[in-house]
Amino acid sequence: MSMIALGGAIGTGLFLGSKFAISFAGPSVILSYAIGGLIAVLLMGALSEMTVAHATTGSFGAFAEHYINPFAGFMIKYLYWSCIVLAVGTEVTAVGDYMQMWFPAVPPIVWVLGFSALLIGVNMFNVKAFGTLEYWFSATKVFAIVAFILVAAVLIFGGTNPDFGFHNYQAEGGFFMGGAKGVWFAVILAIFSYLSIEMIAVAAGEAKDPEVAVKKAFKVTLVRLFLFYILTLSLILAIAPVSKILEGGSPFVTVMQVIGIPYADSILNFVVIIAALSAMNSQLYISTRMMFSLSRGGQAPRIFGKVRKNGAPVNALLLSAGGIAIATLIYAANPETGFTVMMALSMFGAMATWMLIFVTHLFFRRAHKRNGEKLKYKLPFYPLGSLIGALLMAALLITTLFTKEFTMTMIFGVPFALVVAVLYFVMRKRMVPADETDEVDETNEAGDRRGDPELVGESV
Repeated sequence: MSMIALGGAIGTGLFLGSKFAISFAGPSVILSYAIGGLIAVLLMGALSEMTVAHATTGSFGAFAEHYINPFAGFMIKYLYWSCIVLAVGTEVTAVGDYMQMWFPAVPPIVWVLGFSALLIGVNMFNVKAFGTLEYWFSATKVFAIVAFILVAAVLIFGGTNPDFGFHNYQAEGGFFMGGAKGVWFAVILAIFSYLSIEMIAVAAGEAKDPEVAVKKAFKVTLVRLFLFYILTLSLILAIAPVSKILEGGSPFVTVMQVIGIPYADSILNFVVIIAALSAMNSQLYISTRMMFSLSRGGQAPRIFGKVRKNGAPVNALLLSAGGIAIATLIYAANPETGFTVMMALSMFGAMATWMLIFVTHLFFRRAHKRNGEKLKYKLPFYPLGSLIGALLMAALLITTLFTKEFTMTMIFGVPFALVVAVLYFVMRKRMVPADETDEVDETNEAGDRRGDPELVGESV
C-alpha cells in the first residue's frame, strides 16, 4: 500500500502532462502544482478519515450513498468509473507515442494493442497479482525519479555549465510568462497528474489492516507531492529552457538530451513507458472494482458482480477496458491530439468526483458529531479544508470552458452526468443488491464456492 501510494500518481500526468502545463504557465507551473498539491492533500485527508472509519470495496461511492443519499452515491460511482475508464485511454495513447522513439517504423497502434492485452491479462488474476506488479512498477518509477533528482541537483549546484541554473526561470518571458491565467489553467493539468491518489481508499477495502495502511499512505503522499512534483519540475525548468521543453516529448527525456549523458534519454524513456503501464494497471484495477461495487449494489447488471474462482471480477474488468477501445479509435483517427482529447474526456469525472468527495466528508463529519461518535483517525482543518477543496474543484470545472485543450470536458461531461441521473431514476426501483450466491461466475468449476472474501464489498 505504501509503495502504491508513493508511485500511484506518478504516471503520464507527470511525465507528459507536465509539458502541457508548462506551455500554459512556464516556470510558474511550480505554483500550479503547489495549488493542485494542496487540493490533493486535503482530499487525501478527507478520504483517510472516512476510509479508516469504513474500509469497504466501493469506498467513497458507498460513503456518499450512506452519508448524503443513494442518488449521490450512484452519481459518484459512475462519474469516477467513467473518469478512470477514459484515463486508461490517455496512458495507452502515451505508450504508443513513447515507443516511437525506439521503433519509428512500427505503427504506434501495434504497441497500444499489445500492451493493453498484457495488462488486461494481469488483471484477470486476483488482487495479489495486481499488488505485486504495481509494487515493482512503482519501485522502478521511484528509483528513476530519485536518480534524476540527484543528477539534476549535482549539475545545477555543483556543475560548471553556465547554461544550467535557476536563471532559466527568468529567460523567455520571465517566471510568470503565462500570467495568473496561465498558472490557474495549469492547475487543471496538476489535478490530472495527481489523479489516482484516491485509489488508496479503493484498495483499502482489500488491505489486511486498512487503518495502518491508510495512515502510512497519507504520510507518504505528503512526501511524494513535494519530492516528485514540486522539486522535480523546479529542477527540470532550471536545466532546460521552456522553448526546448515544448519542442520535445516528455520533459524528462528532453532534459536528459540537453544534459547529453549517453543513453540517459533512452533510460528515461523506458521509465516513462513503465510509468504509463503502471498507471494503466492501477486504473484498470480501480475501474473494475467500482463496476463490481455497482453490480453488487444492484446498480448495474448482475453479470458484472460475478467473480471467477480465483476471486477476480473478470466481467467487470472487460467492460472497464472499454476506454482502451475508445482511445484506440481516437488515436487512429488523429494521433497528434489523441492524448489531449482522452485527457479532456476523463477530466469531468475526475474533478466532479473530487468535488463530491469533499462534500461527502462534510456530511460524514456532521453525522459523526450528531451521533457523538469519536473517530479513530482525525485530521485538522475541518470544515475549512473540505469547503476550500470543494470550491476549488468547482472553479476548475468551470475553467475548462475557457481552455481550448479542455473544451470537450464539459461538452462530454454534462450530458453524461444527465444520462447517469436519468439512469438512476429509471433503475432505482430495481436496485436490489445481488444475492451473495451470484458472486461466483457460472464458469467456476467449484460452483458452490463463494467469491474471494477480499473482494466482497460491505455497504457502509
